[in-house]
Amino acid sequence: MSTIAIIGAGPGLGQATAGRFGREGFAVALISRRQAHVDELAAELADEGITVRGYAADVRDLRALRSALDTAASDLGPIEVLQYSPAPAAEFMKPVLEATAEDLAGPVEQSVYGPVTAVQRVLPGMREVGRGTILFINGSSAVSPSGGVAGTSIAFAGESAYGQMLHDALAPEAIHVAQLIIPRGIGGGEPDHEPAALAERIWSLHRDRCAFRTFVGEETAQG
Repeated sequence: MSTIAIIGAGPGLGQATAGRFGREGFAVALISRRQAHVDELAAELADEGITVRGYAADVRDLRALRSALDTAASDLGPIEVLQYSPAPAAEFMKPVLEATAEDLAGPVEQSVYGPVTAVQRVLPGMREVGRGTILFINGSSAVSPSGGVAGTSIAFAGESAYGQMLHDALAPEAIHVAQLIIPRGIGGGEPDHEPAALAERIWSLHRDRCAFRTFVGEETAQG
């Protein structure tokens, strides 16, 4: 059975993506900071007949993140799909003229150190099975920096650069790397921004394996 690991799993997008991949026969590993939180989500998905387990790890705790991914692979099988989508913390949103070097530590730990750690942990398993998909989910500040959210703008830019380099480096190995940019956030009354619609879009990124970057609300992929 193929496994998807969703890092930053929550009751919106994470749960919707888990359901979408689960209905395609994937086992699902849900990773978030609190065990009770992922256990609750896992129970709801299990009621739908999905093979799912929850694992607690803060993405800024790299040892815990490695352990969660290792345990998930041991429990469910090699991770073929990795979705990295933890929500930014409120303190990452300081305006640029107020943000200190210390204020940038958290965003960089979450959006640079976390993804690098996760990818390096799952890549051997993807290479072993000869395929894989790595998905980065970001807001628009990843490509259009905003002075009102300095921490995420700086850290997401690093995550975007890392993802683009991975896309180019891993394509010859049948491992697809994609980034989905969600302008204006999830929900908000826009049908294509609702969790179920976004989960369908994420499934298509895995299935169709096109260019690196796509935007919600635009049909054309951008390399």
